[in-house]
Amino acid sequence: MSNQNASVKSILFALLANFGIAITKTIAAFITGSGAMLAESIHSYADCGNQVLLFRGLKAMKKKPDAEHPLGYGKEIYFWSFIVALILFSVGGLFSIYEGIHKINSHEGLKNPMIAIVVLVVSLVLEAASLYGCLIQIKKVRRKLSLWAWFKSTRQSELMVVMGEDIAALLGLLFALISVTLTMLTGNPIFDAIGSIGIGVILITVSIVLGIKIKSLLIGQSADDETRYDIKMLLEARPEIEQVLNMITLQLGSHLMVAVKAKMTSVNSANQLIDNINTCELELKKRIPCIQWIFFEPDFDE
Repeated sequence: MSNQNASVKSILFALLANFGIAITKTIAAFITGSGAMLAESIHSYADCGNQVLLFRGLKAMKKKPDAEHPLGYGKEIYFWSFIVALILFSVGGLFSIYEGIHKINSHEGLKNPMIAIVVLVVSLVLEAASLYGCLIQIKKVRRKLSLWAWFKSTRQSELMVVMGEDIAALLGLLFALISVTLTMLTGNPIFDAIGSIGIGVILITVSIVLGIKIKSLLIGQSADDETRYDIKMLLEARPEIEQVLNMITLQLGSHLMVAVKAKMTSVNSANQLIDNINTCELELKKRIPCIQWIFFEPDFDE
């Protein structure tokens, strides 16, 4: 539950910041005629839509299992996170590159560039606050891992996407600020166009990295290394189990499925064996609450 609360707060911070930034950028883009500013405004609107999709995914993953989806809907958050990565690539990245190429061909200058600079500086501050809020929420769930180690191992696609969006937005704003400033100082609109193309390249790069990471979750990824280790240690420490022969985990959103094949301690009856298995399952769910399904198979060591 705490993991999901962290996700909700991060998405909400990002949505509020991006909506305010998007409106401000749009007004500034029409006043100044800046292609980089227009690309940034489209990017911010796309990010707002992305956060709405992530909220949809978090809501959908709460649906209870049914006959068609016996393991629940937890992986739906991965689907919506993947859609967000695609939107970041197409609406954000490709549009920015297109706008930059258009500006190169049109040779249009900027009007009132100081307005654009002020808006970009304010947007940088707001976006930095959004990223800071996201990092605070990530810190609550990444334990002692570094940020990069957490990114490589995390199964929380929604938090990963929000962080990626915020980082891309900050870099994009920095590119836009530099390009508008150079255009104002030199009078050459080519810098504004290059800034728009640079923003597009940043967004496409981030979206590809996110897409590759989320693809693994969509296909079916195990629990992270630390969780798998904890599960195995708990099982091997149980007096009812002589040896863990095999163990498979599957991450399903915020829940886990665990399948175990183990050599059980000798007992006098089948009922006692069943009781021992049930005890192990209850203890696992008690110690690791994210485990929702356990499939336990007693076997012999071959």
